[in-house]
Amino acid sequence: MAFTWTAALETGNATIDAQHKELIKAINTLLEACAKGQGRATLKETTDFLYQYTIKHFSDEEKLQLASNYPDYINHKRYHESFKKVVREINAQLNEQGPTIVLVGKVNSSIGDWLVNHIQKEDVKVAAHIRARR
Repeated sequence: MAFTWTAALETGNATIDAQHKELIKAINTLLEACAKGQGRATLKETTDFLYQYTIKHFSDEEKLQLASNYPDYINHKRYHESFKKVVREINAQLNEQGPTIVLVGKVNSSIGDWLVNHIQKEDVKVAAHIRARR
């Protein structure tokens, strides 16, 4: 099932929202490939992209948090670090075992579900804090 961008995912920060959309688009590309029986072929490309893009995205988010003195910066950074660890583990598993259906499902649940949940629960708080500081 594809992830749909909704108003509930909007933080109000154009840069962050655009980056979130790119991450969701990459996950949806993988899910679409799976539906066509091409998930295994797409998995490596998608996980590589997600890892590299999350490094950039999290860095951008953390800079905004520091610039606005976000009070929960330390915890938010921990969330980011744990997510990067999950993506690294998925990449390692992919390199060791090759692309599997189980791994495709793991990308969907461990990455897609995490991302949507994180945006809705954590990133919206950061965006509200930044708006309030202006």
